[in-house]
Amino acid sequence: MKFGGTSMAGIERIRHVAERVKREADSGNEVLVVVSAMAGETDRLVQLCREAAPLHDPKEYDVVVASGEQVTSGLLAMTLQAAGLNARSFMGWQLVKASGVHGNARVETIESALLDEALSGGTVAVIPGFQGVSTDGRLATLGRGGSDTSAVAIAAGVKADRCDIYTDVDGVYTTDPRIVPRARKLDAITFEEMLELAGVGAKVLQTRSVGLAMRENLPLRVLSAFEDKPGTRVVAELSGADMERNQIAGIAADRNEARITLTGVPDKPGTVAQVVNPLAEAGIAFDMIVHAATPNSGASDLTFTVPRASLAQALAVIEQRKGEIGYDGLITDDAVAKVSIVGVGIRSNPQLAAKMFDVLAERRINLLAVSTSEIKVSALIAEAELELAVRVLHTAFGLDAEQAA
Repeated sequence: MKFGGTSMAGIERIRHVAERVKREADSGNEVLVVVSAMAGETDRLVQLCREAAPLHDPKEYDVVVASGEQVTSGLLAMTLQAAGLNARSFMGWQLVKASGVHGNARVETIESALLDEALSGGTVAVIPGFQGVSTDGRLATLGRGGSDTSAVAIAAGVKADRCDIYTDVDGVYTTDPRIVPRARKLDAITFEEMLELAGVGAKVLQTRSVGLAMRENLPLRVLSAFEDKPGTRVVAELSGADMERNQIAGIAADRNEARITLTGVPDKPGTVAQVVNPLAEAGIAFDMIVHAATPNSGASDLTFTVPRASLAQALAVIEQRKGEIGYDGLITDDAVAKVSIVGVGIRSNPQLAAKMFDVLAERRINLLAVSTSEIKVSALIAEAELELAVRVLHTAFGLDAEQAA
């Protein structure tokens, strides 16, 4: 069971979490609980680090920001003990071995012996998410949203039957209900679909956690931390009644986009690599690459997107390499957004992509760039048209609640 920051925001909510945990334990389940810091606490700790030293040591940064989850794990263990359960807290460094850069480390292995011993003795284990121990013996954090990854990794490490993610929504919806009030909750979704939705703007689950669950074939459930409602199952394959649902699982919207265009780029092999390799080295994600050559000119334009928050850094990296790349001009646009359709049906039905483009064209929504995967089609559009695009696509693909079978 994993509980997010809003679930742990204060003692009353922690008591409510303890009731949920006790119910599972009383039903005969062996229970491990992974907790996030109280809502807003990590942001507060990050700000303290910035005030202490703008160019701070990332290892000491990890020590500070990891403390929020340690507080909530101890408080929940106390609360469970007061409710009559045998419970104890662990520290992330006792269980999670991590590697990579501090502040964004990756889980390598789970030391499950301590947890197996606790569970076999009837103890509820409470574990701070978001953290582990690095190869050099220092506390290391897993990046923002890393508690989901902690929970999935620990569940896989102890071979749990499933991992329940309790959050402030009651499941995975066909799109953001704030944009489309008629969005409906999905009973089940595949790992692939959830991974694509998370990657193109859906904020319900962290992308790394979904990818890890898919590799380990660990069933997930997304549930409300505040209401007793059926959630959404995240599974390897749909079966039974779930297979009858729409071929499109959902429509995702992502405002965190910025477009960069290099004009007058030499039209020769290796040009794209010269641009994107420095971005990759700097840890800047890029997407939706369009390389268009002008016939008989020897020149081309190269357009791609980066996260909006990374735009300034991306421009600095590119401008440092101007001599090597040899472009003439640099154009940016941060008033863009990405709308995507996601569903396993796309794999076998190319007409779904064509329908998406037709629907957007009918509303005179211009496509600035397009990218696809086996089960996803994304279009870059003007940000001002994003909500309209989501609404018309949601209706066109039969996802509105009134149209549900």
